[in-house]
Amino acid sequence: MTCLECNKELGYVDHKNSMSSLGVELCSQHRIRMEKLRKQNGTPLEAIQLYYGLKEEGVSAMLEWWDGKKSVDIAISRVKLNIEIDCEYHMLTHEQAINDLEEAMHSFKNGFTTIRIPHVLIKYYLKETVHNIIGIMEGLRANIKAI
Repeated sequence: MTCLECNKELGYVDHKNSMSSLGVELCSQHRIRMEKLRKQNGTPLEAIQLYYGLKEEGVSAMLEWWDGKKSVDIAISRVKLNIEIDCEYHMLTHEQAINDLEEAMHSFKNGFTTIRIPHVLIKYYLKETVHNIIGIMEGLRANIKAI
C-alpha cells in the first residue's frame, strides 16, 4: 500500500482513513489536500477517484482546471479533453441541460471537447470508464495529428 501521489508507504491508519474518506490510497498529507480541494471547490468524490484511475494508467490529467470561465473537474490538455462528473444526473432540468450545452460550446470554441460522465459509472465501473476515456483520448490524438 503506497500513496498514489508520492509513492510513500502507507500505514494501516493512513490507508483506512484515505479509503473511507476518498476511496483511494493517499498518505495523510495528500488526503488532507484532496479533502480541502473537495471542500473549497465542491469537487465530486468520483472526480478524485477518476483522476487517480487515469493517473495509474499513465494519463497526465489536471484536477479542477480553470478554463477561463469555470473550473473543470478533470482536464487532459494534451488532447484538449475536459471531463465533467454529473453527480445529479437523475435530476436534470431543461435549464441545466441548456447550461451544459453552453459550457460545451464555450469549451469547443476554445478547441476543447467536453464529456460528461454520470458519477455512478465511476462508482461502479471505474476501470471500464478509464479504459473508455483512454480510447477517446486516442481518437482525439489521431484527429489532432490529421489536422
